[in-house]
Amino acid sequence: MNETAGINDARLFAPPPTQESRSDLGQEDFLTLMITQFRNQDPFEPMDNGQFLGQLAQFSTVSGIESLNAGFSGLSSSLQNEQALQAANLVGHKVLASTDVGYLAPDGSISGAVELSSSASSVQVDITDINGELIQRIDLGEQQSGMVRFTWDGRDSKGEVAGSAHYLVTTRVVRGANVENAETLLESSIESVTLGRFGQGMTLNLPGGDTLPLSQVRQII
Repeated sequence: MNETAGINDARLFAPPPTQESRSDLGQEDFLTLMITQFRNQDPFEPMDNGQFLGQLAQFSTVSGIESLNAGFSGLSSSLQNEQALQAANLVGHKVLASTDVGYLAPDGSISGAVELSSSASSVQVDITDINGELIQRIDLGEQQSGMVRFTWDGRDSKGEVAGSAHYLVTTRVVRGANVENAETLLESSIESVTLGRFGQGMTLNLPGGDTLPLSQVRQII
């Protein structure tokens, strides 16, 4: 009986659970140390006000950096969520983007546009293959300023159907005796979207294995 009671008593006086040691210095700990240092300083060589203020400034700087990092982390998470929402809304839509490479699907066509800052006496669109050979030239004639749309039906200059492939689409604008190259905007369907990482933007995945940065999109159709 005494042995059993002894065991029970030992359990009652068991040592308390150990607490994990902390290596981080909190604001309350820092202020406690500062007050202790102030109370125990040498009265003949008191702490200089500049040293005291400097230590406070260092602690405030560290606390400010931690708060700033936490704020940036929250902002990054918010931007990623917004980016994912934009991506979901883009899939299945068509965009008009700044690019001169278009994919001709089987029995398909390539559509695009050129934006004119002023009227032109003639606007021409050249379709060339990867070897630089001219496949078709589309003469849009005289055009006023604004967005001028065009469509290539996928046939060459002889009226024969061109093969499914990637083609280079360039635009020339004629104003009197001056001939200028203009920015070409091509229409593409968005099959899927790849979300950017580490601050990078979204990448649009197009038919034919093409990719397009979101920054090149001029219009969502």
